[in-house]
Amino acid sequence: MNELPNSVEGRDIHAHLHPYTNARVHQDIGPMIIEQGKGVHVWDNSGNKYIEAMSGLWSTALGFSEQRLIDAATQQMQKLPFYHSFTHKTHGPAADLAYKLVSIAPASMSKAFFTNSGSEAIDTAIKLIWYRSNALGQPEKKKILTRNRAYHGVTTAGACLTGLPANQASFDCLVPVLRLTCPHYWREKLDNESEDEFATRLAQELEDVIEAEGADTIAAFFAEPVQGAGGVVVPPEKYWSKMQAVLKKHDILLVADEVICGFGRTGNMFGCQTYKIEPDMMTLSKQLTSSYLPGSALLLNDKVFEPIADESNKVGVLGHGFTGGGHPVVCAVASETIRIIEEDHLVEHARKMGARMIEGLRQYESHPLVAEVRGVGLIAAMELVTNKETKVALEKPGQLGAIAGRHAAQNGFITRNIMDAMAFCPPLTIKPAEVDDLIDRVGKALNGTLAELKPAAFN
Repeated sequence: MNELPNSVEGRDIHAHLHPYTNARVHQDIGPMIIEQGKGVHVWDNSGNKYIEAMSGLWSTALGFSEQRLIDAATQQMQKLPFYHSFTHKTHGPAADLAYKLVSIAPASMSKAFFTNSGSEAIDTAIKLIWYRSNALGQPEKKKILTRNRAYHGVTTAGACLTGLPANQASFDCLVPVLRLTCPHYWREKLDNESEDEFATRLAQELEDVIEAEGADTIAAFFAEPVQGAGGVVVPPEKYWSKMQAVLKKHDILLVADEVICGFGRTGNMFGCQTYKIEPDMMTLSKQLTSSYLPGSALLLNDKVFEPIADESNKVGVLGHGFTGGGHPVVCAVASETIRIIEEDHLVEHARKMGARMIEGLRQYESHPLVAEVRGVGLIAAMELVTNKETKVALEKPGQLGAIAGRHAAQNGFITRNIMDAMAFCPPLTIKPAEVDDLIDRVGKALNGTLAELKPAAFN
């Protein structure tokens, strides 16, 4: 056990009641209650210290104790705690952040629309794309292309785009969605298929879907540069160039979901830079504010904006917005987050620490449970199996990953099992010694998982 910082006393979890069921929580089945954080570490209410290897939810870029963000929020709260951006009004923090985001965007973005979460940014993008189609006299151009294992949020529209079974089961889908193959070479390749051939096949699949449905019915393709919650799926080298060529040929908009990839995670400021993607729209959240406050943004280029502006001028108003969108305190924290990332050269630092982390993880590729290590920048995943030839784990998908996640916590680090993959996405501020400490703990978790499994699991 490790002492909590600032002498915060650990408390017995048995003293707590579950906040929803009011039932008494037990250590073996209850939630992990996190009390405090400092740097890349967090402490639970029993005083146990963990490396937060997931940055919370892919999001706490600057770690859990950045005083400059606290000061930025406090100062803005004292000056202007709230104002909105409706009826031709705005405020300084929103204007400053919009200008900054457009200026650093990797493509020719010209406008920023502020929302409160990545899911809201996705929903807003869908609404504006449909609005644009109507403005252009193309009311049938409403279908959305997305991919299996994609994650685009859980709001009503965003959840339709998400391609994960748990987010689809028993929910209705109101958006006309066309699903494509996930670009996970290790899992999806055919026998003897090279990465280039795999990318070509997926681009041809896109072409075939467009041909079958009709380009005049398809509005946009929503995609993450690297699929995060789907298992840290790093696409083949030529995947994006081949896919973009097809989209441009058929005049289909490309929306880059940068909610996880943005602000340094892939070793560049944006994932679009890493993969030379030229989107028409970008959704941003998570590391935008280091998740100290909830905030998000949608960036769009003039090709998207101008028909929308013309239509709203004709109608008299653009009837969409959120009370908290562009909140002055959130915008102040976001601007300060970007300043810190730039001033402290955290994009370059993430690239170096990511290379160190991925190299360290790859030393376990010979481990009986490890089938693949994949990653880019400071985001990675380790695929776990019990049979490397057949690429299967235990009888129930996700069971092996859950066991490994439990051993991770027992060895002092927090990961997230995505089915049977262990994901890694530590704060951009992680130091070399902390990376090495994490890698050492991963090995112990793997060995603990292996020791728990019965020999019958390997057949």
